Amino acid sequence: MFYCGIDIAKRKHAVSLLNDQGQTLKAVFTIANTRPGFDHLLAELQTLQGSVTVGLEATGHYWLALYDELTRTGYPVIVLNPLQVAAYRKSGIRKIKSDATDAVWIADYIRIANLPPTEQNLPVMLQLRELSRFRFRLTEQVGNSKRKLLTVLDRVFPEYEHLFSSVFLKASRAILKEAVSAQEFADFDLQELTDLLAQASRGRFSQDQAEKIQEQARQSVGVGFLTNAVHLEMHCLLAQLDLLDEQRSQVDQTIAALMQQVPQYITSIPGIGPVTGAAILAEIGDIQRFETVDKLVAYAGIDATVYQTGQFEASEAHMSKRGSPYLRHALWCAATAALLHDPSLQQYYQKKRNEGKHHGTALGAVCHKLLARIFVVLKEQRAYVIR
Repeated sequence: MFYCGIDIAKRKHAVSLLNDQGQTLKAVFTIANTRPGFDHLLAELQTLQGSVTVGLEATGHYWLALYDELTRTGYPVIVLNPLQVAAYRKSGIRKIKSDATDAVWIADYIRIANLPPTEQNLPVMLQLRELSRFRFRLTEQVGNSKRKLLTVLDRVFPEYEHLFSSVFLKASRAILKEAVSAQEFADFDLQELTDLLAQASRGRFSQDQAEKIQEQARQSVGVGFLTNAVHLEMHCLLAQLDLLDEQRSQVDQTIAALMQQVPQYITSIPGIGPVTGAAILAEIGDIQRFETVDKLVAYAGIDATVYQTGQFEASEAHMSKRGSPYLRHALWCAATAALLHDPSLQQYYQKKRNEGKHHGTALGAVCHKLLARIFVVLKEQRAYVIR
């Protein structure tokens, strides 16, 4: 049995080869992060008379290409968290830190730890993480576009925001494509405005709503001379929102399809659907990294910080917000949805509110309880059972 430790870097990787007694087979060598470099590594591995296990650190995204090459070639690969190797390195007597020695530590660690190869569904999980993070950024862009749109309206027709339950309803967006400023709405033909509203809302809004809009437009304090400029701005912003909504829908469909390829029970928890569940699964990764739920809570950054110095100790604790912001956002979305579907969490949330807790604090407590359920479901690989 042989062990290959690879220290990953952007342009070159250091490689160490050990036998099952921990003896070095040859001096540490480097390979370029290129096709000739990969071929060099495969040629070296093929010279070994016996099975070979490869270990490498998940450093940025630079390990992905080599991982893909090795697994397609048939070598069992163990992907390590850099923290695991760092902790093992500290157990050594000689305090030497270099790429060459890191490769040796990695090879020795997988030899001693006797770890199983990384799960075969890792490529799917990495795709889920990539798409979930991309969706997060799309959502941020949607929020930015909406805020800019409201700023435009606030200048030329500030009363408009109160005419609909949401400015971004389909009917509202439809008429904003035709008129933006108060003056434009005041001059709009009433029958045309009524027909446009009725068609976009499928009959929900009629002439009463059109008359209400025009009444507010005639009394508006909006700036009239900006009409031409903001009309173009609104056209661009609405086009951005339509495109972002379409792209986010495409991402959601792909994520849902990928989730069907992963054995998982996380979506059995009320409040967690395929999209939110994908983000949570992808950010947590291997649940075996976390010995207790408290460590998972700390990784998500929803644990409380404690500030104490000398004789002073803060009376209020705040969420630490360490760890993955993507995981924290997904938990927040899941907790919000769970309040609509899980009576026990509704009661727990209301209990916190009755204690005088702010909405954010109470929802953070729900996130904590939800993460405890996720921990059990992932650890035991079983569906959540409502008691």
